[in-house]
Amino acid sequence: MLACTVEGVGFWAPGLPTWEAACAFARGGAIDADGPRKPSPRLLAANERRRAPETVAVALEVALAACQASGRDAASLPSVFASSQGDLVIADYMCATLADDPATISPTRFHNSVHNAAAGYWTIGTGAMHPATALSAGDASFAQGLLEALAQLAGGTEAVLLVGYDGAAVGPLGAVVRSTGLLGGAMVLGRDPRPGATVMQVRVVEAVRGGAAGPGPLARHARGNASAPMLPLFDALACGSPHASLDPGTGRSLEITLAEHQPMQGAAHES
Repeated sequence: MLACTVEGVGFWAPGLPTWEAACAFARGGAIDADGPRKPSPRLLAANERRRAPETVAVALEVALAACQASGRDAASLPSVFASSQGDLVIADYMCATLADDPATISPTRFHNSVHNAAAGYWTIGTGAMHPATALSAGDASFAQGLLEALAQLAGGTEAVLLVGYDGAAVGPLGAVVRSTGLLGGAMVLGRDPRPGATVMQVRVVEAVRGGAAGPGPLARHARGNASAPMLPLFDALACGSPHASLDPGTGRSLEITLAEHQPMQGAAHES
């Protein structure tokens, strides 16, 4: 059993530009049809903000929101960035350009093509000197990122930032990798419980076929995105549900129990 406290959450999806909007929607609210087409992360200077790809923008937006919600200094946290595919728009551009006219490759797009681009922008923008992990495990990316974050907490780290994000697949790659829209979710996970915070306990068990509940509102809304497998956990947090399941691959399941931390009553002092 691995355990942590969810100290802060960040979220962005089309029509749901904040975690508060996502929670309201999950509880029966409406989509913000006039919301922004993509995030504009305050962490970056204006010129960097214009050049940053959508995947970096959404990752930084939700990461900063989660840190602010937790009350922790972003620069003080190690981080785990989990993306199923990285930026497939840039990957498609790179492949097409290398095939047709290699000398015209854009240096900016080239440096944004690496899988740890979002983690790099984050550490530079926040001044964080702690380890930043960038990982990919296909559909199991966020679940594996959660396991990595929990392992760091179990190893003595006080708190960890976990970020999941993906964008759309285009071009020939879109026929192989299915992903639509833009999606990001982040959590600051702490080792020690806080009064009123959500405590998360995670068990790795053998997967049970046919046992999963139907998709929640957030999972239905962003079901086409490659990071949608993380949404059962965000649905459970948004709706106050006590349980969620994530697929870490290899025929296993992460069974997650969520409960509000109840502080123990202090013993009465003898007079």
